[in-house]
Amino acid sequence: MPTSDTILIKGLEFYAYHGATDEEQKIGHRYRVDARLAVDIRKAGASDSLEETVNYAEVALCIQEVAQANQYRLIECLAERIVGVVFARFSLIEAITLKVEKIMPPYPAIVESVGVEIFRIR
Repeated sequence: MPTSDTILIKGLEFYAYHGATDEEQKIGHRYRVDARLAVDIRKAGASDSLEETVNYAEVALCIQEVAQANQYRLIECLAERIVGVVFARFSLIEAITLKVEKIMPPYPAIVESVGVEIFRIR
């Protein structure tokens, strides 16, 4: 079972080119990501050393890099790819809750965002 300690990244926004249709992949959209990273932070809390924890700035950059490096038809696929790369790069992360939202999607109604939220344990 993962630790109950959490590092939060909330409201990471970027522009990327994902979507079910070719048009969506051409024009792109704004995306918002929230991440809850289960990390045992007791050592960092005692030592005040960044080396004892996960650098949230590096995780945020990793998320953005994954999201902008390739195009996906589904947000579900994008979320899975992000989690896979984050787990591969940051060994101290025990579990991730990741929410990926497409802001103001092309839809015949007014919708603030659509997205997915996934939870994965290493």
